[in-house]
Amino acid sequence: MVLFYQMISSSLGIPEKQIKSTLQLLEEGATIPFISRYRKEVTGGLDEVQIEQIKEQNDKLSDIAKRKETILKTIDEQGKLTAEIKNRISNTWTPTELEDIYLPYKPKRKTRAEAARQKGLEPLAILLLVQRENNLAARAASFVKGEVKDVEDAIKGARDIIAEQVNEDERSRNMLRNQFNRQAIITAKVVKGKEEEAAKYQDYFDFSESMKRCTSHRLLAIRRAESEGLLKVSISPVDEECVERLERQYVHNDNECGRQVAEAVADAYKRLLKPSIETEFAAQAKEKADEEAIRVFTENLRQLLLSPPLGQKRVLAIDPGFRTGCKVVCLDAQGNLLHNENIYPHPPVNKTSEAASKLRKMIEAYEIEAICIGNGTASRETEDFINRQTFDRQIPVFVVSEQGASIYSASKTARDEFPDYDVTVRGSVSIGRRLMDPLAELVKIDPKSIGVGQYQHDVDQTKLKKALDQTVENCVNLVGVNLNTASSHLLTYISGLGPQLAQNIVNYRAENGAFDSRKELLKVPRMGVKAFEQCAGFLRIPQGKSLLDNTAVHPESYHIVEQMAKDLKCSVAELIADKELRRKINIANYITPTVGMPTLQDIIQELDKPGRDPRKSIKVFEFDKNVRTINDLHEGMILPGIVGNITNFGAFVDIGIKENGLVHLSQLADRFISDPTEVVSIHQHVMVKIISVDNDRKRIQLSMVGVPQE
Repeated sequence: MVLFYQMISSSLGIPEKQIKSTLQLLEEGATIPFISRYRKEVTGGLDEVQIEQIKEQNDKLSDIAKRKETILKTIDEQGKLTAEIKNRISNTWTPTELEDIYLPYKPKRKTRAEAARQKGLEPLAILLLVQRENNLAARAASFVKGEVKDVEDAIKGARDIIAEQVNEDERSRNMLRNQFNRQAIITAKVVKGKEEEAAKYQDYFDFSESMKRCTSHRLLAIRRAESEGLLKVSISPVDEECVERLERQYVHNDNECGRQVAEAVADAYKRLLKPSIETEFAAQAKEKADEEAIRVFTENLRQLLLSPPLGQKRVLAIDPGFRTGCKVVCLDAQGNLLHNENIYPHPPVNKTSEAASKLRKMIEAYEIEAICIGNGTASRETEDFINRQTFDRQIPVFVVSEQGASIYSASKTARDEFPDYDVTVRGSVSIGRRLMDPLAELVKIDPKSIGVGQYQHDVDQTKLKKALDQTVENCVNLVGVNLNTASSHLLTYISGLGPQLAQNIVNYRAENGAFDSRKELLKVPRMGVKAFEQCAGFLRIPQGKSLLDNTAVHPESYHIVEQMAKDLKCSVAELIADKELRRKINIANYITPTVGMPTLQDIIQELDKPGRDPRKSIKVFEFDKNVRTINDLHEGMILPGIVGNITNFGAFVDIGIKENGLVHLSQLADRFISDPTEVVSIHQHVMVKIISVDNDRKRIQLSMVGVPQE
């Protein structure tokens, strides 16, 4: 483990002491959100990103260590494990080097070289490699026996043995890797006869680019088209130069033996080395592209989950439609369904007056405080219809993304919540709840269905799921959840809780009523001391016995706040309510061997804003009323929009029509930027200029350069 600490420290630039402390906490079962929030003294203030990096590095090193054990055992069983090989394997922590060492000993199917060895041709291969024999035909004739038909067959077998040796030689493989790194070109060509089917990939029909310059999104697009059988793809350096370099390593004489070795080298390159290194190189490039795509996806998801909430307001939510009408639901301040019905304000039904009347009655009857409209089909028309109505009071109207609502409405989670309602009602409820609390609602949906990634179905699904789950967990714990209203699904993501404990909490709440203190959690079946320690600080009780139960102050630190109040001769409630009292606190007086300045500063911050929500406030947004379809656009127009998705090549912006426009990376700012998130975030309200409109391909190019932002 000490070696791991050193290696991780060197890789991440974090002191070994912090690496060790963090890994020990993880080993003890502490979660990343808990460690980053409540164990700052132990880790030296590492955040969740750094802790996740430490965990990932440790997991990788552990996997390499297990692989070493397997390799050592396999070579030892062959009776070929020398002290030198064992030492080399023990000292390497690079997967590529480890596999190169292992390659000559790796069990493999019967190869051409192995068949030649079984025919007794290895001595002839050695003779060729020495390149001193001047009468090769005569020497080769002595090997013509048994399965060896003639001299040509003997020499061919010897070449096969040499080719395999060249392929398994670490020098050869490293040389070729260097060539790939420096020179590799990725080429793509459309499969003949598939031009029409592959139309969306037409940018890659005759594509060639240096592999070093090929961006992750282009590589993933090319690989997707390849997997669909639409493109032929290859990655290759300059073949002639690679063969020449190999020949310089193995061909030392200009005689017949040398020429045979040269032929074997060329065969090794074409048949064994190049395909092997190309596969390896392609896998590495794909892994790098995956990491970039996953990074973009997780950042988008984080921003989406932390979107501003409306809060606990009574909401009327509409899933808009034309022929089938608009499904309307009324929700109370806790998101419970009070009422649902259909209205038909649009063609072909056109029951506009009836729809308006029903709308007013629902708003009055259920004391509606906000109206929410899904952004799908008929969204703009429905928004216009709502804005034309007059109500007895001002009611804000919001448009929210309904991406993934249909996935949720057909899910088991939705069926369990609303067993007596159909998918249309469930979808409308989801739209309304997204306005009230995006985080609580969106965690119910598979992140891949929310529509904020790039090529999410093409990346490593295990790595993607792990990254997305960790992102959801970090976001949920950053915000905290109401212990008495949170669904079991939301509670699942709280530090220390899993599906079973989350359900047990909901069951206990149903049987015993609302929790009035965090300590009561210990009465929940299977809630042990460790799980309580991990989860308690992230659960809130707004009307609990203790005001501290509605803050991020951990129960293990309540005594500190109580001591502060006692020293100031006041109650905890008075301390929270009176800013002047809190100013009198000298937090240095409360430092102990286990409680340091980071924890004390966090406590004071919580007392200043108890139960605060780290998310921003929501704002009403309006699209340009004159823009309804792509045909309404023209170059130079400046329009309001909402950032719907971010990729590493730019941001897609909803400008109120079916097609989203793209603000390319180069058009996001009047300065160089390498990452779109330097400028924009998901759901950000922006002003954009139309640069170009391609009606045939339904593509809209936008710019933010020189466009004043509010």
